[in-house]
Amino acid sequence: MIKWEEFEHIHVVRKIREVVGNWFQVDILFVDDQGRLKNFEKGQKRLWSNTLLANTVNTEAGYDYLAQVIERENAHLVRADVKHHEFEFMPGCHGMAFPIVVDSEYVGAVVALCYHKAPSPQVDPRFVTQCEAFRLSPSDAEKAWRAIKHVQPQETTYFRELTDLVAQEIVTLHKEISTRETRIQELNNQLGGRFRYDQMIGKSKPMQDVYNLLDKISSSESTVMIQGENGTGKELIAKSIHYSSPRKDRVFLPINCAAFNDNLLESELFGHMKGSFTGAVKDRKGYFELADGGTLFMDEIGDISPAMQVKLLRVLQDGSFSPVGSTDVKKTKVRIVAATNRDLKSMVEEGSFRQDLYFRLNVINVQVPPLRDRKEDLMLLSDHFLAKTAKDKGLEPRILTKRAMEKMFDYHWPGNIRELENEMERVTVLAGAETRITAEMLSPRIREATDRPKVQGTRLSGKLKDALEELERAMIREGLRRTGWNKSRLAKELGISRAGLIMKVEKYGLDKRRLAREGGGPLGSTGTDD
Repeated sequence: MIKWEEFEHIHVVRKIREVVGNWFQVDILFVDDQGRLKNFEKGQKRLWSNTLLANTVNTEAGYDYLAQVIERENAHLVRADVKHHEFEFMPGCHGMAFPIVVDSEYVGAVVALCYHKAPSPQVDPRFVTQCEAFRLSPSDAEKAWRAIKHVQPQETTYFRELTDLVAQEIVTLHKEISTRETRIQELNNQLGGRFRYDQMIGKSKPMQDVYNLLDKISSSESTVMIQGENGTGKELIAKSIHYSSPRKDRVFLPINCAAFNDNLLESELFGHMKGSFTGAVKDRKGYFELADGGTLFMDEIGDISPAMQVKLLRVLQDGSFSPVGSTDVKKTKVRIVAATNRDLKSMVEEGSFRQDLYFRLNVINVQVPPLRDRKEDLMLLSDHFLAKTAKDKGLEPRILTKRAMEKMFDYHWPGNIRELENEMERVTVLAGAETRITAEMLSPRIREATDRPKVQGTRLSGKLKDALEELERAMIREGLRRTGWNKSRLAKELGISRAGLIMKVEKYGLDKRRLAREGGGPLGSTGTDD
């Protein structure tokens, strides 16, 4: 069932309606499969971009006329081959409708009103007569006529694509909403399937790639390097590697290397002898000895000092180490799984991380995708954390409203899964007795982020072609910066070919060296300029 009232709040739809209204003075309405106006009742006052609609449709007679025209034209939209339908709304004034089709079924339409198809300096007498029925004087009718925009032939494609995009967004969101409960059930029924790997949750392609790699290394004894941003779940992956390996019945020990200074870290890793330093009141085994036969997870490995890197290299090479204060050499057969959020390759090039240690650690590399690159998993993760928090606190599970989901999809999630988990716990607590989590309950940073346009400073005057090119240039420049100049990745994100992206980079003068010469600042150097 289509819930039309929800679509008024879709961020993308709202922004497109604003652009269409500003550029073409055209208003966008929703119509159901019976041709009935939705989200707009008789007698309801609303703001219009189009002067004619503002002066006529807000009257009862004007509303009835609009409803009759829409119902009549709806008959043309039910055919499967109709992509869009243009019609005459009033003499000399036109509208265009785009069918909304879900699973091959016509469920309604998006209607854009109204515009001139051709230059119309002289008011059509039939138009004036029609306006009189809405109690509009001839002079006011003429003003309304002149205020209606002529959509020029070169603008028609932009106008049509923008309006059709509203219908596409409605279809996309409706499918997401209608399949949500099914997806949750599938998740619960397929704990051994590919939505879940051990305790990890995700159905997106980036996570499927991670799962496939973990499958391949499950029987391996090789050292593993896990790289990813903070909050992406690197320790969870390390546990999955251990508990899927032949060592699963042995110990798994995690240590955060950044939590200790050099002396303490050495003692933690290798142990110490009684009296070796102040406070060493007895012999103590280190992590390498305690984890013998099992797995040692070394988090934040990129934060260890050069001196500690030398000592770590020795134990990785031959499994030998000496406790602090001892001359005895001990042996260990521990598997190392290391993790970092730092770019170790760049650190090697800078000389702050040993190259030989890097190669020892980086036998198998697992790249953990940030949450913003796996938005398909956002709802699966949200539902999981909501259910988990509710269970822990003895509460009824909370449900996110569609508008709250939309705002969460628009948010960048710099804190990744850890931030999402904390947010779901927060809204569960703040919801009180409410079972529905609304957009207003979300943290301000999430609510307000969607209220700002993705690209600041987009102009709303001048030629449409120039404005669209400005937007395109800004998107490509920002994308190059974000991806570290990786053209293949950016082309995939933008939905264009790599060759097409290269042509646009040349067209807009976005060459990396040229921008550097002009003082544009680095656009990122961590990616591959491929």
